[in-house]
Amino acid sequence: MRSSPKRLPALLLGTALVAGVLGIGTIASAAGADNGTPPAVATANAHAGHVMAVSTQASGDDADGDGYIPAVPQVTDVTPSTATPPPAYHHEFQAGCAVTHTAPDDPIVYPGQFGKSHDHTFMGNTSTNAASTTGSLYGGNTTCKAPADASAYWMPSLYKGDQKILPVGPQVIYYKAGVTDYRSVRPFPKGLRFVVGNPMQSAEEFRAHKGFVEGWECGDSFFNTDIPASCPSRPDVQLNLRMQAPSCWNGLYLDTPDHKSHMAYPVVKPGTNDNMCPASHPVALPMIEFKMAWPVNGDMSQVRLASGRGYSFHYDFFNAWEERTLKALVDHCIVGGLQCDTRGFDLYRPERGTVLNADHRLP
Repeated sequence: MRSSPKRLPALLLGTALVAGVLGIGTIASAAGADNGTPPAVATANAHAGHVMAVSTQASGDDADGDGYIPAVPQVTDVTPSTATPPPAYHHEFQAGCAVTHTAPDDPIVYPGQFGKSHDHTFMGNTSTNAASTTGSLYGGNTTCKAPADASAYWMPSLYKGDQKILPVGPQVIYYKAGVTDYRSVRPFPKGLRFVVGNPMQSAEEFRAHKGFVEGWECGDSFFNTDIPASCPSRPDVQLNLRMQAPSCWNGLYLDTPDHKSHMAYPVVKPGTNDNMCPASHPVALPMIEFKMAWPVNGDMSQVRLASGRGYSFHYDFFNAWEERTLKALVDHCIVGGLQCDTRGFDLYRPERGTVLNADHRLP
């Protein structure tokens, strides 16, 4: 039996939460055209150009359409770890995933509704679209270095004027421990999905977000809540952004109506500097960190996101890893206290070996 009561009909609940919490919508390009202002410029000038839209369908994984997708089995026997592990400065591995395509789709927020979202840049699974489900993604083709990582990763597309700017080559996506007791981290459950951040957030809310790391960066400019107006015009300068995801799971649902409440950020253990999962979300999972790089510099006054200003940045994750491979990397690199590359190799601890072979597959 599900522990969360169903108090509202599925579509009403989805409407209230998507509009009130996420506020994800489409770019009002027609408004810009009516007054002679190019759509890209109109959107860059006013965040109000980002119009909210409402989800009218449930995910293909949501059997009864109430917005809750239960984990099978649900994890109910976990207590947040308060233990102090052996010292280990690093406990992470990387997933290098290149851009696959762009589309105005979002299979988490607008499942089955093609073209309803603002434009997104997708990485990882090559088939991701509005109708994607766990079954359609799992075992699919991927641009991630590990063929076992068929997960879908996406974020709002970035533009300079009307030109879409895409990250080049594999992007760094960290899988790390967000809690002090890195030994308590377990792999993502198959089909887990969530949204990080909020496209309707203010600059202050973005800066205060628990996933904020160093904000927008370029050259020697750091901790910007919005995209800098200019960046050094040098071949070695790109626009960068890092953002961390919540890493504590309630153990019950693979998704919830707001696409967030089944996940939480670690909290500080009272009287210490240690991080632990809250009692409401006791299961420690890998903390994903996007470390994105866009090949754009110089005059940045026309650079914007499809969702609006730079502080509207957010991203989505939909887990479709092959279970054995993900567990091997989590156990070796995170639980093992290593700083691993995409194959599970720690340059500073070569005697610990690797997880994946030269083809990024389990031996």
